[in-house]
Amino acid sequence: MEITVTKTTNPKTKPEASGLGFGKYFTDHMFVMDYCPEKGWHDARIVPYGPFEMDPACTVLHYGQTIFEGLKAYKGANGEIFLYRPGSNMARINKSNDRLCIPQIDEEFAVEAIKQLVLIDQDWIPEGEGTSLYIRPFIFGTDNMLGVHPSHTYKFVVILSPVGSYYKDGLAPVKIWVEDDYVRAVRGGMGFAKTAGNYAASLKAQAVSEEKGYSQVLWLDGVERKYIEEVGAMNIFFKIGDEVVTPELNGSILAGITRDSVLKVLTAYGYKASERRVSIDEVVEAYKAGKLEEVFGTGTAAVISPVGELCYKGEKMVINNNEIGKVSQFLYDTITGIQKGIVEDKFGFTYRIK
Repeated sequence: MEITVTKTTNPKTKPEASGLGFGKYFTDHMFVMDYCPEKGWHDARIVPYGPFEMDPACTVLHYGQTIFEGLKAYKGANGEIFLYRPGSNMARINKSNDRLCIPQIDEEFAVEAIKQLVLIDQDWIPEGEGTSLYIRPFIFGTDNMLGVHPSHTYKFVVILSPVGSYYKDGLAPVKIWVEDDYVRAVRGGMGFAKTAGNYAASLKAQAVSEEKGYSQVLWLDGVERKYIEEVGAMNIFFKIGDEVVTPELNGSILAGITRDSVLKVLTAYGYKASERRVSIDEVVEAYKAGKLEEVFGTGTAAVISPVGELCYKGEKMVINNNEIGKVSQFLYDTITGIQKGIVEDKFGFTYRIK
């Protein structure tokens, strides 16, 4: 399928890299493609960034049939431009599509569309420390009628946003509240899909945790309220003694691409890395025994986010003197180095587009 291009006649003023924050600014162009049963996915186009006109009865507004992804583009020291594991993101978008009854996309074509969009707006890729161009593909149902059933028509859109650190303090350890009242997802539900409903389900607990001075929520399983699942915007890892462990994929947590990268890097560099069930009681006991050496989150937005404090049932656990640990720092330096072409990519993670 050919991608038509219509360039903006009114380019925006680019923000300073030092004041980017996360997800506040958007580039000049976006990619759009439509779906209908008669034509399949069609009319692929790159057009000036702008609003959509939507009918008040649009399916997505009433029944939440939408999914999204997140990945990044980086500019290397020699002006090279890299995407990080875009094929993995497009494979995951189709898993989310399947769960939400959304038609599958051509993964290779989607990567090509992202490549062309990034190249058109390449001047928006920031070059400051900790910065990148965040890429947000998303799909939503566009039927205009009320009735609980899958939409027949859809839009696939990609927008770009120059970003700094996800957390305002960068790599400074974050404080996390362990949620034991609300639940986010259960097996058989949509926890593994990257869909808006999962994030809507997390908002109440997130608001409560922020009132208590915590930046994120650590979710427990929705049945026994015992086994650790993930953080609101990240997967989670614990270094207990000589083992770095993360909760196994069980159908109710997201199969994070950074999570997978971390497991591969740890194994390649000789660390003992495990995926298994981890109970909150095990973490508490390890902390009391002095064996909980590090805790960190992983995700596209933050890459590696060290955790300096966990609070469970009112008891605070301060991790590694509230400082970033050696493993967390190693992983951050290695993965961000690979992303920018500074560290040798032994894994085939990077996708050079220029």
